[in-house]
Amino acid sequence: MPDLMWNRQTWDGSYDWTQAGEEWSETWGGSDMQWFGAILPRIHAFIPADAILEIAPGYGRWTQYLQAHCRRLHIVDLSTQCIDACKSRFGQLQHITYSTTDGKSLAMVPDNSVDFCFSFDSLVHCEADVIEAYVSQLRSKLTINGVAFIHHSNFGNHLPPFRRLLSPTAHPALHRLGLLSRFKELGFVPYEHHRGRSMTAEKMRSMADAHGLRCLSQETINWGTRRPIDCLSTIVRQDSAWPRHTVFRENRQFMQEAAALRALSDLYGYRRLLNAASRR
Repeated sequence: MPDLMWNRQTWDGSYDWTQAGEEWSETWGGSDMQWFGAILPRIHAFIPADAILEIAPGYGRWTQYLQAHCRRLHIVDLSTQCIDACKSRFGQLQHITYSTTDGKSLAMVPDNSVDFCFSFDSLVHCEADVIEAYVSQLRSKLTINGVAFIHHSNFGNHLPPFRRLLSPTAHPALHRLGLLSRFKELGFVPYEHHRGRSMTAEKMRSMADAHGLRCLSQETINWGTRRPIDCLSTIVRQDSAWPRHTVFRENRQFMQEAAALRALSDLYGYRRLLNAASRR
């Protein structure tokens, strides 16, 4: 279970940040293809924005794009290593501010100051208590028509009936018996990708309702899996001018989108073209 201690130890010391997180975008053909092909189409209605808050930026994989869509950008992360890396990378940009957090608090963010809150490929590693801690503060941090786009786990909806098979301590025995790969193929032991087991799309809707917010939309997506173990929730204040009904979609073709973008990157990917030019 990826609790706060696991997250802090992983991202603030033990993880090899040599590629600055770009390795997680390889499936899409690079972060540029993932941003412009998968992320921007989902958030284009909300940016540019005057003030953006990014939660858990890592080494700035998405910060590099967000910074061009706002007048003020505030990034917060529980990893001092990540915040220091972002300061080094974006230090020449005067409109970015940086803060470390305990993994739950947004106290450093002024109330009624955020027009767009963004977190992608980070909070999926958090359990429901962490997600609710952040959600409970969004009502006060967002401007009246502000929007939050949060990528979180939906793994709790796909725990198999034989929950004990999910325990990592059982995996060696299953592997010795030649059963682990077969069980995974059948979906009894889904690939976890360090997802929070206690979080679901339904819980996000309940959290939002309980804290003066509502989900404008939710899209459950697969992530290197057949099942939609993740969710993209777009959240607004209950007193905002945004539509009041929630639009929900289950998207099991998310990785097919990634494959199509990777194919396009062979033709048009910025980094591929740059690398090819540098070899001349």
